[in-house]
Amino acid sequence: MKPKTAKLWSGAHTVHRLLYHVTFVPKYRRKVLRGKLVRRLQELFYECAKMNKWFIHELEVMPDHVHMLLQLPAKTPVSIGVQYMKGGTSKVIRKEYPELQEFLWGDSLWQDGYYAETVGRVNESVIRKYIQNQWQQELPIKASSGL
Repeated sequence: MKPKTAKLWSGAHTVHRLLYHVTFVPKYRRKVLRGKLVRRLQELFYECAKMNKWFIHELEVMPDHVHMLLQLPAKTPVSIGVQYMKGGTSKVIRKEYPELQEFLWGDSLWQDGYYAETVGRVNESVIRKYIQNQWQQELPIKASSGL
């Protein structure tokens, strides 16, 4: 069962909750992600996440694109996460489904590039206001003769 909200992860000197909404498309945005291919892609995405100690909170494979809510550790750039997801699945799928060659020329399943956006519990405007109002939240400092 998937957690409803992402948990905090910790490293040697960090505590983090880094979630990314990632989207990418097959070459030429062809609507080839259907049937058994979808189930196989899902298996491969989850396997990649498990092997790398990442977590996929949500995954939807549409006929012409993939949406993923991916949690990564602080040491892993989102570009590496996407590279592993796309590269690994492309290699396996192209081998297991040679009929795709008719629709997707070349040696890649995926179009170059991707979309990624960080996801938080609150939106950007709330964070901006929180940061801007930090001094208002500080306890009053008693006058001292010190520094």
